Amino acid sequence: MSVDLPRIAILGTGSMGGAILSGLTADGVVVDGGIRVTNRTEAKAAALRAPEVTSLATELEPEANRIALAGARVAIIGVKPGMVADLLREVAPALEPDTILVSVAAGVTTASMEALVPNVVVRAMPNTPSLVGRGVTGIAAGSRGDAEDLGLVRAVFETVGEVLEVPESQIDALSTISGSGPAYVFFLIEQLSRTAVGMGFTAEQAAVMVEGTFRGASELLARSEGDPAELRRRVTSPKGTTERAIAELEAAELSAVFDRATAAALARARELAAG
Repeated sequence: MSVDLPRIAILGTGSMGGAILSGLTADGVVVDGGIRVTNRTEAKAAALRAPEVTSLATELEPEANRIALAGARVAIIGVKPGMVADLLREVAPALEPDTILVSVAAGVTTASMEALVPNVVVRAMPNTPSLVGRGVTGIAAGSRGDAEDLGLVRAVFETVGEVLEVPESQIDALSTISGSGPAYVFFLIEQLSRTAVGMGFTAEQAAVMVEGTFRGASELLARSEGDPAELRRRVTSPKGTTERAIAELEAAELSAVFDRATAAALARARELAAG
């Protein structure tokens, strides 16, 4: 299926900006007018240049961010949270009236951005599986955006995975689930692999067992009509080995652990929002 998008700029093309760029340059995606991206160093900028990508370095061209914005319908702000305000002040005079600004910075509210620019602003929380086209992105509009604006932003992020539209009051909570979630999965894989090694398997054998099991279980869930609880019950034979293992996990109150973990992440997001 082909996707047609208007000109896009990415200001600060780090790991997340790079993931979005990979989606925008995938087969079937057409960005009219091309994509302009910026980085601080020429080394990073050079690595991103392609026929459809104009990549600028601020160390060589101080006006790189303003140049990248020329004619852009959507501008993704990919710098760190503490740098967003300064970047918006820098580029505000170069913004075209119909440019939609999309921040992927944790904790930076649309109200704080709207205080600095007159444009429509949107918050987006993508996650790292966007790098392989399996991302989950939450988007929330500020006070100036309408359904058409949010639809365009949705189309941009659908090039790297699934998109959820949520009110801004939920965007930080979403980031504790889908945003931080890949780290939780990697941590579980890390711990189960360590257990496998402790049982006498080599690290290579542990990787095959654990990583393959996580991939297989995820794919089984994706293809099944059952929910995770139902699939778990199918694996858990009465009075069997898995039932005994699940009982230990339940005794450890994993649900409460995840409640505390996500609460801690949410508290940190609010700290970032407060500066």
